[in-house]
Amino acid sequence: MIDVADLVYEYPTARALNGVSLHVLPQTITALVGPNGAGKTTLRRCLAALDAPYAGHVLIDGLDTATRPREIHARLGYLPDFYGLYDELSVRRCLTYAARAHGIPDALANAAAEKAAGQVGLSDRLETPAGQLSRGLRQRLAIGQTIVHAPRVLLLDEPAAGLDPQARRDLSTLLLALKDAGMTLVVSSHILAELEDYCSEMIIIEAGRIVGGKAVKVRDVERPRYIIEIATARTDLREFLAARAGLDVVEADGHHALFTFTRNAGARAKLIRDLVAAGFEVSTFGESTKALEETYFAQVGQS
Repeated sequence: MIDVADLVYEYPTARALNGVSLHVLPQTITALVGPNGAGKTTLRRCLAALDAPYAGHVLIDGLDTATRPREIHARLGYLPDFYGLYDELSVRRCLTYAARAHGIPDALANAAAEKAAGQVGLSDRLETPAGQLSRGLRQRLAIGQTIVHAPRVLLLDEPAAGLDPQARRDLSTLLLALKDAGMTLVVSSHILAELEDYCSEMIIIEAGRIVGGKAVKVRDVERPRYIIEIATARTDLREFLAARAGLDVVEADGHHALFTFTRNAGARAKLIRDLVAAGFEVSTFGESTKALEETYFAQVGQS
């Protein structure tokens, strides 16, 4: 769905992107993460066909951003960190305006607005002025404006910023629903925990380059990540686990290990029995709840 090859972008005094190449699979939610100044915003703007790179190319749904930007805009929704809403307009009028701005004919704009309102859970607020909405509902309206033209790709920057816990959970549910409806999402945030609930892939950008050279899978329904801790350190923990069939070690030291393994309960029970039989004093064994954060620091530590 998204293909980037050898992308270079330069500002007058600095190179923001330096040979970036990546591939994003369709109908996935990918986290785009990295430190401030790493090049995330520049990359997003290049993906959105808003900035032209110095070299390389970007394909969105098979279309080149350099030669067919308007067609890409019709297939793509882009929500920056700082977005604007017309506070005096009702939710319906905000969405209708966005629909017309995306080229939807006037006769179809109201239907498109009502559909988008339903997708983001604002059907009961259609006549409410945007200025009277809570922070979480304003965020929903902003996303509604971004998807009113039924894009295939959605780029979001810090979508959970400023939201309370319930609003963040609602946002996670919404993004997963959009993915299930067929959209491909790329979501940026500095807070990795906000991305854990819905991102299955991660792209780490640092100093204008993709760490590891490609997107990293952080969640697999059939092969989740597990973390194990042993009470007494053993230098052979990694070696022992790596020898198990179907087990892949992500990282390990004398006390801990992070690895991917089958979800099958019987296989996990046998692994624990084998560890205990080999003299490992297992104190903790369970599915990891911080897959994205663990993957991030494991990847950055290797760069």
